[in-house]
Amino acid sequence: MSALGRLLVAFGRFWWDFLVGDTPELFVAVALVIGLAFALHASTAAGIIVVLLAALGFLAASTWRGRKRAA
Repeated sequence: MSALGRLLVAFGRFWWDFLVGDTPELFVAVALVIGLAFALHASTAAGIIVVLLAALGFLAASTWRGRKRAA
């Protein structure tokens, strides 16, 4: 493998570990909340409410899942 190929593989592995890391479900949740924010950018009030509820829902689900794993 060439030096450029190794550099690209290392760069990809860095971003995978940085963004996904130990909890890929949080990466998916953040991507979905950002997608909702972009989809609802025209309606400020609805966007605020929906994005806030989605973020709180994902946080609650993640906390519930973490507590279930620990028990």
